[in-house]
Order: sequence, then C-alpha cells, then structure tokens
Amino acid sequence: QVQLVESGGGLVQAGGSLRLSCAASGRTFSRIAMGWFRQAPGKEREFVAAISGGGRNTYYADSVKGRFTISRDSGKITVYLQMNSLRAEDTAVYYCAADMKSWGSTWPEDFGSWGQGTQVTVSS
Repeated sequence: QVQLVESGGGLVQAGGSLRLSCAASGRTFSRIAMGWFRQAPGKEREFVAAISGGGRNTYYADSVKGRFTISRDSGKITVYLQMNSLRAEDTAVYYCAADMKSWGSTWPEDFGSWGQGTQVTVSS
C-alpha cells in the first residue's frame, strides 16, 4: 500500500482559492495514478479529480471542471489539488486516494489506499 497524508485545508470565503497537497510514501509513487475525493456531512464520498502516473492525463467531476486542477510533482512525491472560485457547496473533507483499479474510475471502492482527509470549509 501507499501511505498518504493530506494538508492545505482550511476556511475560505466563497470565490477564494485553496491548494491541497497529498504527500505519498511507500511503493513507487511515480508509477501510480492518484485521485481526490470529498465527503460532505450526511453525503456519500464523491470523486473530484484523478491524475495518471506520468501526470499527462487527468479527469474531473463535472462539478469542479474549470475550477479545480490536479497536478503532481514526482520529484517531491506530492499530488496537488488547486481549487479556485470556491463555492459553499465545495465544503467537505477532502481525501487523497491511490491504488486505482482501473483508469477512469470514479468509484471510491476502486481505490485501495486513502489519506486521513483534510477539512475545507467555504463560507458564503
């Protein structure tokens, strides 16, 4: 398994920005696809974005397209989620995930490793 630690969450006003980081350790990080999910109170965990092992390919949930950007720095074994134009509905605990079963998946069940999560709160 891969060990994942998220950071960068916090409180921000609507329209603002935050950048989340996910530091990975364990197996060869640069070869594995990574993803971000989020879970709001009373709701199921939902897919946000994913990036391929080489960093060339990404895909996003429709709700964040054009506002969020996922990237990775293999040298520093870190994946980032840049979140712009934040909305109140983006408020959630954000989780980093790895060990994806198949590229293109948006199901939490298809990811085998998870971080502990970081809280993002957007005030309206």
